[in-house]
Amino acid sequence: MEVTIDKNSGYCFGVEFAIQMAEDELAHEETLYCLGDIVHNRMEVERLHQRGLRIIDREQLAELHDCKVLIRAHGEPPETYALALRNNLELIDASCPVVLKLQNRVKHAFDLSQRQDGQIVIYGQPGHAEVAGLTGQTGNRAIIVMTEADLDQIDFARPVTLFSQTTKSTAGFYKMKALMEARITAAGGALESFDANDSICRQVSNREPQLAKFAALHDVIIFVSGRKSSNGKALFSVVQQFNARSYFVENETELEDEWFAGAQTVGICGATSTPLWLMQQVQARIEAVGELV
Repeated sequence: MEVTIDKNSGYCFGVEFAIQMAEDELAHEETLYCLGDIVHNRMEVERLHQRGLRIIDREQLAELHDCKVLIRAHGEPPETYALALRNNLELIDASCPVVLKLQNRVKHAFDLSQRQDGQIVIYGQPGHAEVAGLTGQTGNRAIIVMTEADLDQIDFARPVTLFSQTTKSTAGFYKMKALMEARITAAGGALESFDANDSICRQVSNREPQLAKFAALHDVIIFVSGRKSSNGKALFSVVQQFNARSYFVENETELEDEWFAGAQTVGICGATSTPLWLMQQVQARIEAVGELV
């Protein structure tokens, strides 16, 4: 049985940058605080915990003073930086450059919309850290949408500017765009007042066609990702479309031997938050299964 790891899977630039910054700090610090999971992968969070990285929430952040705190790739709203100044916190800012650029675009669009009685809409997962950072640029007045039912929050007679969380599905974004255009037409509004911005990271969106090809090449696909990962859910749905024998696991302990019955080739792939070392552990476990059958 041949087992292959997809060369295009694994950390995107933003996540790799954040992990490296954490490791660089922990090389000379016993403890480093991180606001939220540094990456949506439980195994990697546990590995870094052993190195001294301590995950905190916003309530815990408010209690900290005179120490270092890592800002992960997802970015943060303005109030986090204001709190850091008040509490004399040194921020190790690992915000992804793509996310920071999007935050600036959202802020600029919001300022403009205020003069035009417009609305800022974010296609993204409510409660997601990146989405919180984006809505923070609007004083938390942006409208968050994930489903068609969420569109009921929007007044389509007024101007609308749409952005996307950087890790969402491209197909999902364009489906939402089409639904919004239909609503505008039905409400008698002008499509000229609708500004849709495809702000999905191309490191993420380019993986969809690559994964589709990879999934079709193998008898069985094992998709490795943390279950909290929005990107992982989106990419796994792509894999499932092209290979019915696709399975989602967090680590090698979740593998089932019967999945590989009769398989000649197995492909391993993952999300932008999946470390290579974890996919390699999954590969080793599958190869051990192959030696037994």
